[in-house]
Amino acid sequence: MNNIVKKEKYAEIVKTYASDILSSERFKIQKNFVQHGKFSVYEHEVLVALTCLSICDKFDIDVDRKSLVRGALLHDYFLYDWHDNDPSHRLHGFTHADTALRNACNDFELNDIEKDMIYCHMFPLNIFRVPKYNESLILCVADKISAFKETIINIFLKVSKYTI
Repeated sequence: MNNIVKKEKYAEIVKTYASDILSSERFKIQKNFVQHGKFSVYEHEVLVALTCLSICDKFDIDVDRKSLVRGALLHDYFLYDWHDNDPSHRLHGFTHADTALRNACNDFELNDIEKDMIYCHMFPLNIFRVPKYNESLILCVADKISAFKETIINIFLKVSKYTI
């Protein structure tokens, strides 16, 4: 299966499991916040969800795909531009998971896997937040891969943005 077909397959999975999230107006405002390089928070979260699915397929990992997709889409649901010169954003790397989890719990029904994914996604930076579930660990890896693509590789190569 070629990459375009895989992306389309994964996009359909994301739409199936997270149509409520993708259609949420608060989720959509993330299109206005920069995450890495020229990628918005929204684009980053979609790329991370697609990367999570790709990792599971590539390594034949059995997970709760619905929780995986939903947790991945909400892992950076902090709803502010962390690049703003606001003193409260200085420790963004250490604090945004708490804000994202609080916002996600306020706006969506989450299970324990999804909550753990959001809370622990900055491991190992937040060394005391060790992921409890395979889905959480996959998100940690997918988030770092996606951030790398969005920042470093995009300087040298064209990384396709993918929105749903």
